[in-house]
Amino acid sequence: MRPARREEAAELAALSRPFVRSGALRERPGPLYAVRAADFLVVRPPGGPVEGAVALRVHPAQAGPVGVVYNFCVAGHRQGAGVGAALLRAVLDRARAQSLGALFTATTGGGELFHRHGFAPVAAHLAPPSWARALDPRRGARILARTL
Repeated sequence: MRPARREEAAELAALSRPFVRSGALRERPGPLYAVRAADFLVVRPPGGPVEGAVALRVHPAQAGPVGVVYNFCVAGHRQGAGVGAALLRAVLDRARAQSLGALFTATTGGGELFHRHGFAPVAAHLAPPSWARALDPRRGARILARTL
């Protein structure tokens, strides 16, 4: 596990594409992956493609900065092998290292992995306003959060 590189933007977009098609992830313009590469942690085996990714974006808040976990995806052939749990632990560590007070995410699924790591449903007004406003209500995503 390591930070993503700008030159991996096309791979991040390709890894995300099946999740966008299923409705699990929001579609993002390809160039955005390069611009925000520093937000991402990736799992990439030696000589292989990116097999998992998660991003953390810091948002200012009145009580101190908070983070939003986004674009969390694991290649189908690696699901169930602990890659997602390792990515989530790494993003939690990164958030603690940045002294964030809480983490937020949105999920269209059951969110079991997030629940196992201490996330719970919260009202949208508790999340960073600019992020919460950008969520598409047609997707039916639920907001989850956990304090750090």
